[in-house]
Amino acid sequence: MGQTPRNHLNRTVFTITLTILLLVLGTAVCLPETLTSELKAVQQWITSYFGWFYVLSASIIFFTIVYLGLSRFGDIKLGPDHSKPDFSNTAWFAMLFSAGMGIGLLFFGVGEPLMHYLSPPSAAPETTLAARQALHITFFHWGFTAWGIYAIVAIVLAFFAFRYKLPLTLRSAFYPLLGERINGLFGDFVDVFAVLATLFGVTTSLGYGILQINSGLNYLFGLPVTSFVQGTLIFIIMIFVIISATSGLDKGIKYISGTNILLAVLLMLLILFLGQTSMLFKVLVQNVGSYLSSFVHDTFNLYAYQQKESWLGGWTLLYWTWWLSWSPFVGLFIARISRGRTIREFVLGVLCVPTLFTCIWMTVFGNSAIDMVQHGFTRLAEVATADVSQALFVFLEGFPLSSVLSAVAVLMVFLFFVTSADSAAYVIDMLCSNGKDKTPARQKIFWCVAIGLITAALLYSGGLGALQSLTMIFAFPLTVAILGCMCGLFKSLRLDQEKKDSQNYTPVQASSAKGWEDRLDAIIDCPDVRDARSFLSNTVIVVFEKIAVQFKAHGLKTKITHDPVKRLAQFTVELGEEIDFIYGVKLRETEVPDYASRLTDSAYRAEVFLREGGQDYDVIGWSQDALINDVVEQYGRHMHFLYKIR
Repeated sequence: MGQTPRNHLNRTVFTITLTILLLVLGTAVCLPETLTSELKAVQQWITSYFGWFYVLSASIIFFTIVYLGLSRFGDIKLGPDHSKPDFSNTAWFAMLFSAGMGIGLLFFGVGEPLMHYLSPPSAAPETTLAARQALHITFFHWGFTAWGIYAIVAIVLAFFAFRYKLPLTLRSAFYPLLGERINGLFGDFVDVFAVLATLFGVTTSLGYGILQINSGLNYLFGLPVTSFVQGTLIFIIMIFVIISATSGLDKGIKYISGTNILLAVLLMLLILFLGQTSMLFKVLVQNVGSYLSSFVHDTFNLYAYQQKESWLGGWTLLYWTWWLSWSPFVGLFIARISRGRTIREFVLGVLCVPTLFTCIWMTVFGNSAIDMVQHGFTRLAEVATADVSQALFVFLEGFPLSSVLSAVAVLMVFLFFVTSADSAAYVIDMLCSNGKDKTPARQKIFWCVAIGLITAALLYSGGLGALQSLTMIFAFPLTVAILGCMCGLFKSLRLDQEKKDSQNYTPVQASSAKGWEDRLDAIIDCPDVRDARSFLSNTVIVVFEKIAVQFKAHGLKTKITHDPVKRLAQFTVELGEEIDFIYGVKLRETEVPDYASRLTDSAYRAEVFLREGGQDYDVIGWSQDALINDVVEQYGRHMHFLYKIR
């Protein structure tokens, strides 16, 4: 696969990606109008004849995610059984939200509700019914379905990467269907596809972000809206992107995402309390109720009887294909930051929190904009229709301190641009490095620069439309792939649940050569590091060696691993094509309880872990016979699990 032990770079993925990217980019820059018209024709053909497929697929994905959160699979962790989340809830929400929709909410928060109000699909324009329908449709496009699409890709990737130890790349999603063949050329092409989808989707979105920053600076300082200014802005912003990308996930993206959320909440609260506060609270409650009560109807609504195929293709299908084409990027990033969370916790967090925030945001900005137009601010409607990138800043003219609010909005777009580009570079680098995130800084810098150059080139040549259409076309095969991966996920979840059910273990009180007094003394005294290491060497390893002799007598291969640095001992029975049996003991340092009789700074536990992770029980002080009985008991449970899944 072209790996080098030094940087893990997959040269096959990198080379193919770069070649295709240069060909597409060259055509988009040199022949933007021709390429755009051809790709638009293909996009229109797909949406015309397969619109039902996108609607049905998005519905299946959403209800699958809900089922995963409510079913018995919800208790399974996206990681080993003993793993804990890498990030706090606040940091997690901030990062997944910034990567998923940040720029989009600023760009369309005012414009989309207004456009639906001015031209609704099934109501008279600029009426009370049109206003209700405008927010109803906006909620639907930016709510549960979008985050459900992101969530299914993230769950698939996180499950196989963190529980099956597979690379955190899109190829791993096909493991249940193809097995080890994902490590060949097929897997390389899958990752190439994911890289291109990420690059095309992100650069198109960032192009619109730059247009909005330029519009904001034009409004604040009179800076002209030109290609030169936009290129200069990209150059300046990419410096910050490089600094963020090279500072690591725990610093750059995490801190900037947190700042994004704080600024977003601040701006939203200012609009809420400087505007029609009482009205906004009332319409928020009604908007949410309307969205929830008609969600199923809207999910399957193809406007087949109203002959609104053109509206459907220009709005709902456009959004569904957009979220699908972004799913490799956002899904992989969400997977990376979600290790250690249960599927139920993941589903609840990814579906509900961003959707609720989005509903509040769209109500505050969308309903405020519609109210302003209804009361005579018609210029806002004209600007939203002519150039949606300027709509937010014209909207802010209707509030006190409009210049300050506009400056905050420009800063938010800037920061969302940085986090989106940083996240994209991080994900692309992982896809080109076999899922490794600890890569040389020069690789991340390369992709940061590439994203900036592509965005600038497309803005200068007018090729954003072509790339947007190409991104939409990519969504079709990607949707088929996601549905296949969902089948593989359920197959693996069933196996995992069978294994989990077989491990409902209560520590045995087996016969022991030691008396109960000795074991009680060991527990009360809180073993220190010397006691724990002695137990590992003189009891655990000896037990493993004894058991290995018996397994070998039956023709089974075994392996014993002892790592004093990691304070770990592991016993493995190799079962050929079946799932190997693993029984390990790992020393863990804990705090000394107040009641302990031993005066020591720390105490140690000898915890058992299996293939699925830690089992949360301590065997320190057990006799050899008791430990042998435990290993045999766990092996018997493993055999029962293998019997159940055959």
